[in-house]
Amino acid sequence: MVAGNYIYMDNAATSCPKPKEVIDAVCHHLSTLSANPGRSAHSLSLEASRALFNARQTVADFFGAVNSRNIIFTLNVTEALNLAIYGILSRGDHVVTTSMEHNSVMRPLRHLESEGVIDLSVIPSHTDGSVDMDGVAKSVRPGKTRILAVNHASNVTGTIADIKALSDIKGKALLLVDAAQTAGCLPINLQGMGVDLLAFTGHKALLGPQGTGGLVISKGAEQIMPIKRGGTGSNSEFEQQPDFLPDRLESGTANGCGIAGLARGIEIIKALGIENIRSHEKKLTEIMLEGLKKIRRVRVYGPLDPDRQVAVVSINIEGMSPSDVGYALDRSFNICVRTGLHCAPSAHRTIGSFPQGTVRLSMGLYNTEDDVEKTIDALTWIAEHG
Repeated sequence: MVAGNYIYMDNAATSCPKPKEVIDAVCHHLSTLSANPGRSAHSLSLEASRALFNARQTVADFFGAVNSRNIIFTLNVTEALNLAIYGILSRGDHVVTTSMEHNSVMRPLRHLESEGVIDLSVIPSHTDGSVDMDGVAKSVRPGKTRILAVNHASNVTGTIADIKALSDIKGKALLLVDAAQTAGCLPINLQGMGVDLLAFTGHKALLGPQGTGGLVISKGAEQIMPIKRGGTGSNSEFEQQPDFLPDRLESGTANGCGIAGLARGIEIIKALGIENIRSHEKKLTEIMLEGLKKIRRVRVYGPLDPDRQVAVVSINIEGMSPSDVGYALDRSFNICVRTGLHCAPSAHRTIGSFPQGTVRLSMGLYNTEDDVEKTIDALTWIAEHG
């Protein structure tokens, strides 16, 4: 629940509400540590640098990174994905991805394809959003495929990909994982899962502020070139970009207050236990799916299995547009959902909901079983009465 007695079912877009501890961390940084980290030798700047270093270490530990210098802070997962894609690919490279990807992957890849830089293979996924493993395996070209890009879980159907299995079939290609929907609600360990590049956002299940995210880089993928250059506070006597991490890929003043909030969000998740969070969201998903099955004229997309998806459920009501359903939920029942194509048109073509899209119900840590039951009741009424 959020202010005004709204039921918030749009956590796949951004988590809400934010924990008080996260808000306090942001405010504390703004009020006491607003100096520029790494740019001066005075006490406030040094304190800001320590806070940034500690946050980088917190993220590295959380994702099992080899070194905290391999954590590159970005504004969001989109910037992290663009950094990986544009920073690694060069003319003649081959890329494999799936039809369930977000536009943050599709648009950079389509741009490079249209410019004749790369050869792109988009592997059609199954209609429940799951990866066609055989199709991926057959499309990887030994010595030619540079990147295999896949989301850890779909932002449309919630379907979870088997990242370890994908790592086993990628050959020498770099495995780029979009963890927008899983960082904070599913366990992620780079080394254990065989991930080369992990793009994450801070404002969803990690409970942090908007304007935070990052790219986690494995030891074998450190050759990324920067997509922006500028001040880093290091090697300032040279007009060339530093060649070491994280400075090579981080130019400009960091979002210190946002990163402080992100680090606090991760600490909350660690204290709660990510397994407990996953168990809670699986239960909510189970209740939602069972309730939706009983509503006449409702079509549910995805695997329909809480074990195979995160707490994201997409539906349509026969004879109604997604926007009309979303409007009714908001204005008549104070329930916040997302409608439309969710920036993933290829995914909707895959599951058969293009061009109208779906009504997306996405639950999070602070949703309750009562929230889900009320949402089911509201959808039942809408389906019966239009």
